[in-house]
Amino acid sequence: MKTLVVGGSGATGRKLVEQLLALGQEVKVILRSTGNIPEHWKNKGNCSLVIANINEIGVEEMAGYIKDCQAVVSCLGHNMSMSGLFGKPRKLVRDAVQLLCDSIERNGADNPIKLVLMNTAGNRNKDLVEALTFKERIVIGLIRKLLPPHSDNEEAAEYLRVNIGQNNPLIKWVVLRPDSLINEEKVTVYKLYTSPIRSAIFNPGKTSRVNVGHAMAQLIVDDELWASWKGKMPVIYNEGSR
Repeated sequence: MKTLVVGGSGATGRKLVEQLLALGQEVKVILRSTGNIPEHWKNKGNCSLVIANINEIGVEEMAGYIKDCQAVVSCLGHNMSMSGLFGKPRKLVRDAVQLLCDSIERNGADNPIKLVLMNTAGNRNKDLVEALTFKERIVIGLIRKLLPPHSDNEEAAEYLRVNIGQNNPLIKWVVLRPDSLINEEKVTVYKLYTSPIRSAIFNPGKTSRVNVGHAMAQLIVDDELWASWKGKMPVIYNEGSR
């Protein structure tokens, strides 16, 4: 199986790529430059690098990158800087998801493509009743207005939930929602939940980036796991976050 990864040079995207390579999977990574990636990626026969700015890629070009892939993962996120938080592109994640979906549909395929989107536990799954307290609604409303990346994540997930939906013959998706991301070197015990088990605002849990990478890789390679979460938005926590 070959997987296209966008956002693969980011802190979590790197963990995903490493997990896929360790599993012997073929990986194609789209990134702006090779300057900050592990040197061994450049020398692995099952890892190909595409140097390009995703904001400048059109549907035809992206369709070409996806054509020989069976899975696509977006680990894109906004940099934690003033320009990353408030500058352009404001809808980096949402626009990338639409681009990927349009490109998959342009190609057509005998079998549907798996699409995994890394998102956030602070984003609700509107297919379910994920109740918020009054205080949580107030705070999230302020975050949505004051921090553009949050609404970008919301719109990206909504694009899959509403525009692609459950019955698209070419695209099957999972939106993975980690809580507060932390750095750890090794995969530890973690669990996926249908909905948040704690408040992402007032009592957040922890999710290591390497565990997120591992979970996304397993969703891609494990058909049984994929079938259990397809069309859903699981929340991932490290063990002990209950």
